[in-house]
Amino acid sequence: MAGFGYTILGFGSGGGVPDLDVDFLVVAGGGSGANNYHAGGAGAGGYRTSFPGGTKIAIKGGDTTITVGTGGTGNNGNYNSGNNGGDSTIAGSTGDFTSAGGGAGRNTGAPSNTGNGGSGGGGFYTGKGLGNDPPTTPPQGNPGGAPSASTPDGGGGGPTPDYPNAGGGGGASTRPNNNAGGPGTANNITGSSVTYAGGGGGGGAGGPNPNTPKAGGSGGGGDGATGPGQSGPSGTNGLGGGGGGGMYHGTTNGGSGGNGRIIIRGPANAAFSVSPPTNSVSSDPSFKLATFNVSGTLTYDGGG
Repeated sequence: MAGFGYTILGFGSGGGVPDLDVDFLVVAGGGSGANNYHAGGAGAGGYRTSFPGGTKIAIKGGDTTITVGTGGTGNNGNYNSGNNGGDSTIAGSTGDFTSAGGGAGRNTGAPSNTGNGGSGGGGFYTGKGLGNDPPTTPPQGNPGGAPSASTPDGGGGGPTPDYPNAGGGGGASTRPNNNAGGPGTANNITGSSVTYAGGGGGGGAGGPNPNTPKAGGSGGGGDGATGPGQSGPSGTNGLGGGGGGGMYHGTTNGGSGGNGRIIIRGPANAAFSVSPPTNSVSSDPSFKLATFNVSGTLTYDGGG
């Protein structure tokens, strides 16, 4: 079963406070990797942002519901595909704004839509997950890697020429190549550059270098398992990284996806507060940030 972010609802009157246009970064939860003797890595959570220079969204005075997608849970046992990550959403004053959870790592016999998501999960011999599903403009993610003996990297990609600012797809798995997850995208909405939404690396076995790690993409992607009997490493929480593919033996799992994150950036004098306290508000001389690590409520009481 896929992991989904829980939601806490807030009900504020707003007191006639007008809407405020804010910059945002919305990263969904990464998918979990597959588990097999060759197992596709998972796609990163969808990555959408207005910063720098994009179209802002409006939040209303009073309370705004924020949902942070959790990472997909890795499945135990052989021949299992992973699970998609949960969506992340800002309930804006003119409609919801959502990034889609990352696609599951694919495995043998998976249905054709397995692995589709914000970024797609990597394939296992046949097929790959589609990224940017559902489609957004600009795209929120890249496709997973397609298995191919002629493609040693196998990563889904990201950034790519077509999708230069999007999450990374999961790495494919095919003997004997190493199959890296696609890299994520760097953003400095916080004032410092952080890379988000890296795809998970594909697990593998056989070939001349069976224990060579299948690297996860930069931005929190979990590496693929490095040998039989190892679970896939998980994606990084707060970055929406995809989980790495596991190498089945006994009770191993595909790597779980990393939880997503939502960051809202407003003017320095904006009156922001957040709940629960796991989330935070921070100030800079030129801007104010509300950072959500879990689902909760943003309260805006004026300023800006």
